Amino acid sequence: MTALLAAPGEVTPDLPRGERRRRRPSVTFVVAAVCLLVLGYLVLSPLVYLVWRGLTTGEGLSLANIGAAYRVSGSAEMVGNSFAFAFGSAAVSTITGTALAFFCTRTNAPLKPLLYAASLIPLIVPGILFTISWVFLLSDDIGLINHFLRAVGLDFLVVDAFSLPGMILIDGMHQAPLVFLLMFAAFRATDPALEESSLMSGATLPQTLRRVTLPLVRPALAGAVLISVVRGLESFETPAVLGIPANTWVFTSRIFQALGSYPVKYDIASIYSITLLLLTVAGLLFVQRINRRAERYQTISGKGFRPRPMDLGAWRWPVSILFGVYFLVVVLLPLLMLVWMSLLPFYQVPSVKALGSVSLENYTRIFSKPGVKSAIQNSTILALGSATAVMLFMSVVAWLTLKSKIPGRRFFDTIASVPLALPGLVLGVALIFIYLRSPLPIYGTLAILFIAYITRYMPYGMRYASSSLAQVSTELEDSARMSGAGWFDSFRRVVMPLMMPGILAGWVYVMIVSIRELSSSILLYSSNTRVLSVVIWELWANGETGVLAALGVGMVVALMLLVAVVYKLGGRVGVRDA
Repeated sequence: MTALLAAPGEVTPDLPRGERRRRRPSVTFVVAAVCLLVLGYLVLSPLVYLVWRGLTTGEGLSLANIGAAYRVSGSAEMVGNSFAFAFGSAAVSTITGTALAFFCTRTNAPLKPLLYAASLIPLIVPGILFTISWVFLLSDDIGLINHFLRAVGLDFLVVDAFSLPGMILIDGMHQAPLVFLLMFAAFRATDPALEESSLMSGATLPQTLRRVTLPLVRPALAGAVLISVVRGLESFETPAVLGIPANTWVFTSRIFQALGSYPVKYDIASIYSITLLLLTVAGLLFVQRINRRAERYQTISGKGFRPRPMDLGAWRWPVSILFGVYFLVVVLLPLLMLVWMSLLPFYQVPSVKALGSVSLENYTRIFSKPGVKSAIQNSTILALGSATAVMLFMSVVAWLTLKSKIPGRRFFDTIASVPLALPGLVLGVALIFIYLRSPLPIYGTLAILFIAYITRYMPYGMRYASSSLAQVSTELEDSARMSGAGWFDSFRRVVMPLMMPGILAGWVYVMIVSIRELSSSILLYSSNTRVLSVVIWELWANGETGVLAALGVGMVVALMLLVAVVYKLGGRVGVRDA
């Protein structure tokens, strides 16, 4: 009867609902099937090929490769160095990042903007540039900081960059921003009333910090430690730049050496890659287990609270001065060292005499170096393309996970998160095994780098897309469907515009880390597909530090400007909050 009384051209409520019940499963299941195939191809196929290559010989399935790999001279020392490096750098990054986050969020320390900048700027600097700049600050022979320490009689504080302690210190400083972001959120989400009660009961600030604050953020702190350990195990830039010349081997540098030797030792590379993969998976499983028990430490309920900073009293300015020194040493000095190196034809210790050699010649030489122009073009194409592909694809996968009614839809999130445990170097090894034998002619092209970048950064795109989509009510999408819109139209015109803050924030992040990427690129590039990080690696290997520094300064300035512009313009669509 309702349909008979409807005006001509008017969509009745009953008919669209009936059509939607017939259409939605077919469209949704087709989209889900396509996404599952793509995820399986990108994530599972590298793992299958890697395991198959490591556990098979000419005679079939065998464990012989494992014995052969670990009978290589120095294998036991490599394992010990790997764990010492990972746990040592995790200790440095956890202590530094947690302290910065605490003083930024929970105290009345002055200069908080400076502390915040000191915590986040290293995220923008590519790892290889950060490590190279510290070579000229902590090298035993030419290190500026070491020269200063010896001049003032503090020889006991000298640390050689080309040593295991130097590697730990440098990598830990570069990983500190990751811990800062994790702990910043944890401290912001903790009710300060408990700390105020402790202080009012007569406890000192150190006692309150030790007995109240840190126990409340224990899950986040444990997660930060484990994630830092995982990142230390898969770190490549620092062990490659500092460890290989000093003959200090870890898993990643051994894998790189096995693939760069002649003949290529694929068996050893695959076994070390599988071992590294198992270690990172174990670490991330521990993180998930800790996160599942995080509700025991919840202090925020329906009762509102206003975070009030702790009064540091007489320690306000000493603490700020201490972190001001941290900002100078960890943030400014490496950047200033890159600038100084870029202005000289060859490295000289900063002095009045050296000022006579200052020029901009290295900046003009950048584009005369073979491969630099194409590397800039390749990096731009890969960064823009991978960021766009990751965020578009993960937006659909996030919708399937959070909004669809498909049985087992959480599996999409699980498989999209697997690359978190896949180190870049291991992914590069696996893709070599696949495409050296694949009929697809993509080995040695930008396509294989494109696949590597998409695979590696899918988990980050998933996190941005999921957090943004979780805030979108299904009522808006249902209204579009009742008005006659199909799944594609409602997703494109309703869901994606509402997800735009998270999509843009994720797009910027994936683009930045794609430009910085080295660990998988160093194994997959060819003479025609160099990217900026690979060019910097080659310039370092050839001793052309001036041109390297000039190119690095250009990269850092471009990335900082990009972040500043997006942050400024993105405030209109909520990118700052995302």
